[in-house]
Amino acid sequence: MNKAVKIDRISEEDVELPLLASVPLSYARGNMLMPLRRENGDLLGAVYGQEGVFALFDLAREMSLKPKALWGDKAVVQDAINRYYGQLGSAKDVMADIREDDLSSVATEFEKPKDILELTEEAPIIRLLNALLKQAMKDRASDIHIEPFEKELEVRIRVDGVLKKILAPPKIIQDALVSRVKIMASLDIAERRLPQDGRIRLLVGGKDIDIRVSLIPTIHGERVVMRLLDRRGGSIGLAELGMDGLMKEQFESLLSRQNGIILVTGPTGSGKTTTLYAALRKIFSEEKNIVTIEDPVEYELSGIGQIQINPKVGLTFASGLRSILRQDPDIIMVGEIRDLETAQIAIQASLTGHLVLSTLHTNDASSAITRLIDIGVEPFLVASSLAGVLAQRLVRRNCSYCSAPYETAPSEVLLPQDALLLQGNGLAEKKGALKGKGCERCGGSGYLGRAGIFEFLEIGPSIRKLITERADAKSIAEKAVSEGMRTLRKDGLLRVSTGLTTLEEVLRVTQKDDAGVQV
Repeated sequence: MNKAVKIDRISEEDVELPLLASVPLSYARGNMLMPLRRENGDLLGAVYGQEGVFALFDLAREMSLKPKALWGDKAVVQDAINRYYGQLGSAKDVMADIREDDLSSVATEFEKPKDILELTEEAPIIRLLNALLKQAMKDRASDIHIEPFEKELEVRIRVDGVLKKILAPPKIIQDALVSRVKIMASLDIAERRLPQDGRIRLLVGGKDIDIRVSLIPTIHGERVVMRLLDRRGGSIGLAELGMDGLMKEQFESLLSRQNGIILVTGPTGSGKTTTLYAALRKIFSEEKNIVTIEDPVEYELSGIGQIQINPKVGLTFASGLRSILRQDPDIIMVGEIRDLETAQIAIQASLTGHLVLSTLHTNDASSAITRLIDIGVEPFLVASSLAGVLAQRLVRRNCSYCSAPYETAPSEVLLPQDALLLQGNGLAEKKGALKGKGCERCGGSGYLGRAGIFEFLEIGPSIRKLITERADAKSIAEKAVSEGMRTLRKDGLLRVSTGLTTLEEVLRVTQKDDAGVQV
């Protein structure tokens, strides 16, 4: 056998995917062997330990090739096995293999697997659903939508905040596919008239995935949405959110306070919970008692007490928050302020020496202030308790593998102040910013991953005065901008100037937010 060499990483160019199809995943995992490729009569494989070497020797002998071992650390070999075996068999491939006479079959018993990548010889519907989950993870999807219509069934996934169609299975398998989802989520397969919510936890390619399942009845059958949560996602820190240095310092300064309320605002799916988790990780210490109440608990945070609300038994945000205050907390996170009762308890907690973090669904930072007043909180209480508001959106990042200069949008599609800002950052018309052309790594979209754009409103004396005077959101925003606040639109345009994202993305997520406020 040839002398082995050491490798630190395994890239796509090193792997011959058709080769993996002939080597069972269980064999590769059990022996810590990552088959790579056939080359000049050799079988190259990344191995860890003697078991991997022996397994490569046996595999090469069966293929009438010479073994050539590349030594890798355990983490390197495991990661490669999970990543590249997960690329085998898309949902379309599985659908093409399913015979028509198998389409109506569905599992009636379910034993939770160790890893769905290992389930390849199961019933057709099981294989199809497993393939959908694998493809969603491979494509970095956050949601899977199974949508019934009169004569067809569609499957779409949401990648970087945008839905795309990946499959149109025959209508005949609709009930079987939905029933399989229900079995995995421990839901009632006989109930088709009422909405149902459930949860699935499994491994996909070595990743511990928590799947939130929602079913609603429509006129053409039950509609399924599965939200995929990587349980390691809660480890994101503030530095990875995308804030620039100055805004990050301002936000961290607020987090060092002993009391007050800090709000994070934005629409559903704008990353508010991720930001709050990053904030909690930043301020966590063994000297502090941190308790959260959430709906649902998306990620588990080590050393922090987390409560999930359960309205069926009377555990709401308000009732849970009252109980938390009897637990001697230093810092409290409330998943969302939805009503006057929750808002009043949170404000009282902040005024009695607790730091409270929470979210609101508003379009911008200044609107959070008027929302609290609109639901019934007295302006003087808002002014005395609120420390700061962070509004945010998520924009798609330019793919780093295929980004190239491009012409920015004509000035006539921009507000005058936006056009001036682009010119001030060297991005005047036709000078060009960066934009992904589309490649295999980004699925042809030109974007790979997402980052936040932010608007940070710190509550100073002048803003407090406006709050007590019941000023509207526009007046508060204009005052904050005059004192240096950067709006969502302006922060996004600055991200365009650095090549992080495109002008189209910024306009897509902020087009109605800053109208009338000069940036």
